[in-house]
Amino acid sequence: MGTTVANTPGERVDGLDWEALGARLDERGFAVTEPVLDAEECAELAALFDAGRFRSTVDMARHRFGDGRYRYFDHPLPAPIGELRSTFYAHLAPVANAWAERLREKDRYPARHEDLLERCAAAGQQRPTPLILRYGPGDWNALHQDLYGEVFFPFQVLTILSRRGVDFEGGEFVLHEQRPRAQSRAHVLTPPPGAFVIFPTHHRPGAGKRGWHRAGMRHGVSTVTSGSRTALGIIFHDAA
Repeated sequence: MGTTVANTPGERVDGLDWEALGARLDERGFAVTEPVLDAEECAELAALFDAGRFRSTVDMARHRFGDGRYRYFDHPLPAPIGELRSTFYAHLAPVANAWAERLREKDRYPARHEDLLERCAAAGQQRPTPLILRYGPGDWNALHQDLYGEVFFPFQVLTILSRRGVDFEGGEFVLHEQRPRAQSRAHVLTPPPGAFVIFPTHHRPGAGKRGWHRAGMRHGVSTVTSGSRTALGIIFHDAA
């Protein structure tokens, strides 16, 4: 970030070192930002789990997704979440297009998030997908991908709103990378509160002897051993 203090979450996202973040995404397939949200903002967002406006609530155990609950926000999205969603998208769309070109994919992504949402609506995907997740002792989330329909954006972002070592223990964020003709690889991340993990929704380009190949990516959460862990997930495409 620059020397000027950014007042809004979106301005702080704009102030991140996107050249460095893009290089990390290319190298590892994921990147962790410096903290974007302060402690008060994290607490305010975490409180929305019990006081927000939602379109649905999912009990993970009921669907054999793990244990814990998550809730999808309804329109209109809370202002900070809408701002974060559109601002992150603007910086990630060029990276998404560069990845698509490497993999010789036909789809390209518009510069504005509003145009991606129009593409989603044309495909019958109009339900918002940003969500808040809460885990208690013994809760976990199975490895999965958040696709929701024919149209999807190749990145999503996540921030932990609770404090590791104070509010909860365990509950590491896990990325699973399935590499062609090689053993799978796991990345276990413990980002600080308010920092965002940027990671692939479905796959990433991997460099091989014969050029670029697709490496499948899934994500999940390890078992929370104590306390309560709340996280905010921002998915850029809408759901059918």
